[in-house]
Amino acid sequence: MPQVVFTDPEIASVGLTAAAAEAAGLRIRVVDYDLGAVAGASLHADGYRGHARMVVDEDRKVIVSFALAGPDVAELIHAATIAIVGEVPLDRLWHAVPAYPTVSEVWLRLRLLETYGR
Repeated sequence: MPQVVFTDPEIASVGLTAAAAEAAGLRIRVVDYDLGAVAGASLHADGYRGHARMVVDEDRKVIVSFALAGPDVAELIHAATIAIVGEVPLDRLWHAVPAYPTVSEVWLRLRLLETYGR
C-alpha cells in the first residue's frame, strides 16, 4: 500500500522496509540515490534535495520496496507501486525509460547502481 506524508519535504513509500524484507527471509540489496543529482531536479527547483531508496529481492530480481524523500515525490510513488504489485522483473522494468529531464530519471540511476554497484 503506498503511503505519502505531505510534509516539507514529502515522504513517500511503498512495499516492505529493508528490515521487514530481511525478517521475511528475503535476500535483498538496498540501492540508495541522491535525487538532487538527477538532471530533472535542477529544472524542478533550485537547490532540490532528496533521496531515493530501492530494495530489491535478489533471488526474484524484483523491487520489494521504494521510498523517497523530497519535494513533490508523491508524484513518483505510483510507478513504484505498479512495479511492486505487478512483480515486474527488473530486466523488463528498465525498458520503461522515463521522460528526460525529469526527477523520474532516478529510475535509470537506481538501475545502474543495482546492476553495477556503488
